[in-house]
Amino acid sequence: MQTKVLIVGLLALEGVSAMAAAKAPVKKVVKKAPVKKVVTKAPVKKAPAKKAVVRKSAGGVTNDIGVTAPVGLFDPLGFLSRGPDAYRRYQEIEIKHGRLAMAATLGVIVTEAGIRLPGTPSPTTIASYADIPGTLSGAYFGTPLAGWAQIVALIAALDIAVFRQDPANAPGDVVQDLPIAWVRYADPEVKTFKLNAERNNGRAAMLGIIGMISHQALGVDALFPIVR
Repeated sequence: MQTKVLIVGLLALEGVSAMAAAKAPVKKVVKKAPVKKVVTKAPVKKAPAKKAVVRKSAGGVTNDIGVTAPVGLFDPLGFLSRGPDAYRRYQEIEIKHGRLAMAATLGVIVTEAGIRLPGTPSPTTIASYADIPGTLSGAYFGTPLAGWAQIVALIAALDIAVFRQDPANAPGDVVQDLPIAWVRYADPEVKTFKLNAERNNGRAAMLGIIGMISHQALGVDALFPIVR
């Protein structure tokens, strides 16, 4: 009898446990989606692009007066990179120096040939121009200091006042308002040829007068250094 009661009690206990288990809510495990972290990238700074140096001038460098074959555009020291204003100034300086060098070269040739001006540069010290030696050193040391002062003053007056360069005119064009019958070329091709010829002759004269001065400094003749 006790055994039966024990069995019935166990069965009843199992039934209650089963009912409790059935009624207990089932907890669902919800898997959370992984949170994606947004990484903000720092903006990449691009190096500033280097701008090529633009070489400008009033006429476009490669077509300017003085840019001639076979050398063409020759600027090993990069003067053109200094801008159009500096380039214009260099053009004016080259033309002036070229003209002075042509006059100096012609002067050496004339005096070496024995040709002299009439009169005297200094009546108190020199009887006539013929007394001044025709060599460079003779002309330099034979001319009195007062004579050199007059020469320098004359050239300065011509450069600053008489033949003053107007920025509105082309480089080297210094006789616009002067009553001088200066030659003007209506044909553009002829004008370009003449201006290029002047520029190249000026360059050759600058080299020539430097060579003559060097010959004199070495103790030989200015024009014919190899002739004894």
